[in-house]
Amino acid sequence: MELRNKDLLAIRDLSPEEILLILDTAESMKEISTRDIKKVPTLRGKTVINLFYEPSTRTRTSFEIAGKRLSADVINISSATSSTTKGETLKDTGRNLQAMNPDLIVIRHAAAGAPKILADALPVPVINAGDGAHEHPTQALLDAFTIREKKKTLAGITVAIIGDITHSRVARSNIALLQKMGAEVRLSGPYTMVPPYIEALGVSFIPDIGEAIRDADVIMMLRIQLERQQHGLFPTVREYARFFGLNRERLQRAKPDVLIMHPGPLNRGVEISPDVADGPYSIILDQVTNGVAVRMALLYLLIGK
Repeated sequence: MELRNKDLLAIRDLSPEEILLILDTAESMKEISTRDIKKVPTLRGKTVINLFYEPSTRTRTSFEIAGKRLSADVINISSATSSTTKGETLKDTGRNLQAMNPDLIVIRHAAAGAPKILADALPVPVINAGDGAHEHPTQALLDAFTIREKKKTLAGITVAIIGDITHSRVARSNIALLQKMGAEVRLSGPYTMVPPYIEALGVSFIPDIGEAIRDADVIMMLRIQLERQQHGLFPTVREYARFFGLNRERLQRAKPDVLIMHPGPLNRGVEISPDVADGPYSIILDQVTNGVAVRMALLYLLIGK
């Protein structure tokens, strides 16, 4: 089986069978990172360009490591060092990069739909590494990989996603993927950070975080997206932490084997307390580790055959 589309732009473009293919391939790729020599010749001679218009630590670094562990040549470009500072359009940037014959382009952009513009203009595969508040498909895939690794399945589990739902591309991608794979999704957060069409997504919204995480198998905390908010949506950070932060006391309502997740970066003491973030239920660093394996799998499936 192969992926149907040349690009990975959104979770909605993937079938459940394709999601399983990516997760199964990632299992094989993860073993490579445990070797003394973390390198295989799978993508030797291939060129991958990471085009990042927004700051990134985990996503950009994991894509770079993923490409290099598969022996691809990886080129990193940030907006500060690109010709966009001189007025060049995204499409022209893409066409100029295409003229150098890369094999795949990874793009992160503040504008929703930017990866689609690039994908439509170029013949090479494009991977969406996050576009505005729209989608972050590779994050959802690595989250699914991590959950399945710990719980052995995605079907039938209950996942509570807590925080700034409106501005979170991670939430949108995870909602779409988890529903495709048969999980129950609950959302919770301030009313000012929840989109009005929430019921149309087929999820349940529970305003009280304590009730939202009750008997949950997985709790996924979200960062407050201050950079995407036009005005203040909550009185103070201290009040947000009081009503919507995950602490040890609230955690007692979840299942005894609950998993705590966070896409990063963490705001310790705001959406999650330090003792919970570093506690025995946290698999936040497992997410980071698995991000490399999942992105290796995607590079292989899109350009490795």
